[in-house]
Amino acid sequence: MGYTFKKDEKLCSKTHIDSLFANGSSDLVYPFRILAMEIDSMEEPHVQVLISVSKRNFKSAVKRNAIKRRIREAYRRNKHMILSAYDNNSDKRLLIAFIYTAKTIVESSYMEQKLILILQRLTDKDVKINR
Repeated sequence: MGYTFKKDEKLCSKTHIDSLFANGSSDLVYPFRILAMEIDSMEEPHVQVLISVSKRNFKSAVKRNAIKRRIREAYRRNKHMILSAYDNNSDKRLLIAFIYTAKTIVESSYMEQKLILILQRLTDKDVKINR
């Protein structure tokens, strides 16, 4: 399994995004708010991710894009944790939204630690995922 983050791993479907925000279960792990939802689907990939940074907190697009780049990098390096749990479950698909809630830019290493914690919670099913 490579350390890539391809287009099909990104959550782009408007209907899936709307249902994730309407029906997804939420958890808060600073500096992220996480929305997660399982759907029945045989399609690949089994995990799709949405990354969001608020324009209210970061007016500069350069800063927002830098934060999103750091989040993508942290996810890309650690996605194997969640993929191993969902590759066996081929009839389910997990939709995740990482919403950056901090008012300042935190260090990449701290961001990666928290993202690892989130992925561990999702694989251990500590976070109640709406099905």
